[in-house]
Amino acid sequence: MNRCESRKRRRSFSPDRGSPEPGVLQPRKSNYQEWDVEDVCRFLRMKGLGKFEQLFRDEKLSGAALPFLTDLDLDQLGVSPLGDRLKLINCIDTLWQNPIDAKVFNDPIHGHIELHPLLVRIIDTPQFQRLRFIKQLGGVYFVYPGASHNRFEHSIGVAHLAGQLVKALCGRQPELRINHRDILCVQIAGLCHDLGHGPFSHLFDGKFIPLTRKDLKWKHEDASLTMFEHLITSNGLEATLLSYGLVLPEDLKFIKEQIRGPATRGDRVGVDPKGSEWPYKGRPREKGFLYEIVANKRSGIDVDKWDYFARDCHHLGIRNNFDFERFLKFARVCEVGKRKHICTRDKEVGDLYNMFHTRNTLHRRAYQHRVVNIIESMITEALVLADPHIEIVGKDKKKYTISKSIEDMEAYTKLTDNIFEQILYSSKPELWEARKILNNVLCRRLYKWIGQTQPAAEAMIEQEEFNELANQIAAVAPSTSLEVKLGPEDFIVNVVQMDYGMAEKDPINKVRFYCKNNPNRTIKIRKDQVSQLLPERFTEQLIQVYCKKSDDQSLQAARKQFVQWCINRDFTKPRDGDIVAPELTPLKPDWNNSDGDSDDSDPWDELQSQRQANSHRSLAKAFD
Repeated sequence: MNRCESRKRRRSFSPDRGSPEPGVLQPRKSNYQEWDVEDVCRFLRMKGLGKFEQLFRDEKLSGAALPFLTDLDLDQLGVSPLGDRLKLINCIDTLWQNPIDAKVFNDPIHGHIELHPLLVRIIDTPQFQRLRFIKQLGGVYFVYPGASHNRFEHSIGVAHLAGQLVKALCGRQPELRINHRDILCVQIAGLCHDLGHGPFSHLFDGKFIPLTRKDLKWKHEDASLTMFEHLITSNGLEATLLSYGLVLPEDLKFIKEQIRGPATRGDRVGVDPKGSEWPYKGRPREKGFLYEIVANKRSGIDVDKWDYFARDCHHLGIRNNFDFERFLKFARVCEVGKRKHICTRDKEVGDLYNMFHTRNTLHRRAYQHRVVNIIESMITEALVLADPHIEIVGKDKKKYTISKSIEDMEAYTKLTDNIFEQILYSSKPELWEARKILNNVLCRRLYKWIGQTQPAAEAMIEQEEFNELANQIAAVAPSTSLEVKLGPEDFIVNVVQMDYGMAEKDPINKVRFYCKNNPNRTIKIRKDQVSQLLPERFTEQLIQVYCKKSDDQSLQAARKQFVQWCINRDFTKPRDGDIVAPELTPLKPDWNNSDGDSDDSDPWDELQSQRQANSHRSLAKAFD
């Protein structure tokens, strides 16, 4: 980390971070791990817990032992009252929650962020620094010039928000027994959750890998786990983790489960294991709520979304309607059945719908923008062509192609957005075709937009049919003759799934709320209890069609074939259907405006137009 990004900040030991009480000596060393028994006793006395000094002296508890003290240990040492044990645990936890050698990052979204030195140690590794060179929004940067932010700053923001939420729960509900290990593990999971992203983020695992490794079901979360393991071992961080009080391998399992979920769960958000057996290994059922902070598999409400909503909206220039600060104020852990979940106040349900509406807005206006999608398709096409000809050196100097590099983290560490320039400026003749495509992207010679349509809710296209759509459009024969014959290779068809994160389900049905007069009892709030203006459906498909040819005759033929295909499949009329194929759209009656449709036209203008049309028809008959 360079000096512009961070600086050390000394802290005092008083609760309000002011000066220590007069007459009370501070510990002689700033690093609590170097304290001897007397330093620990001074700290207890300074915190108003002097009655436990003799106990710590008798047991010879130095600063190095403090991270390992648990509620059970204190009970066995003779600290019987639960309140006293909680006071001691919370007091000791302040040493690593607000460490003296924390570093401060000036972030444009969250302001000044303080990170624990263990997180800084992870940041200062080649595996994490790699995220500086992977765009957060992939091809969106080619459409929105402000979207130049990277996975690096997003990951730091998620680590910060994860710490904010878990510390808020810890301070609000001491009975949850959240300890420093829990806090550090949650923050590390937030920091490392995106380590596995490839070039141009979701383009890599969403488009490129499915085309080049068709036999492999692979997601960036899989690579995040493998990369995290590689980061720890290759940088020798096991001893560092232990020195800050983590327990291995238990805490490493906990961190990885937060990123990917338990080995027994499904891949979709909203899948909640119903079996009596607890699926996680890193933390017991009593602390199950900790798994809902970084990547919430139950409802989709998590700090990862909070950061990318705020950060992406900031860089895109789109308004963010969700206020995560309010959620932090009202977040509370409640028992729901036999499990504990993070809940919020009943009055916040509208804000949660705003959160998912913001997600939908970002997808519609930016992530699935029609120009973004075709640029990403062209970049993907170039990467697929270049794949066999690119060599990336991995472990033991073994060489991998782009698609095979995911098998070796040493090779994968070297794979970033820089692959675009590597292909673009290569002189290899076998990369000529890929080079041409990327140069066309830079010079804005893009494949041409043909149109967009939607299937009805009951006729959505299954994924197995996606690859056949270009063939179907090419095979269509419009009623009017075409001057050009187009083949399937001339069309690109993108099927975009728009939803609130849980397919056809309302994610708010997975959230539980509490009321002001009884914060320990949870309730479920139905959509009709919130507003009559909320969505009736929570999923839809958009079908975007492009043509690789750019001459006028080919584009005219492509548009007519597309309109005819929409008629054949009973899809919605393309917005410009009446313009590009006026002879075809009348063939489908329900595409034409009915008499009952509202119309803003002036009745007098309409009457005059009708009279003029009748006059033209009479004149034509006279000439006949």
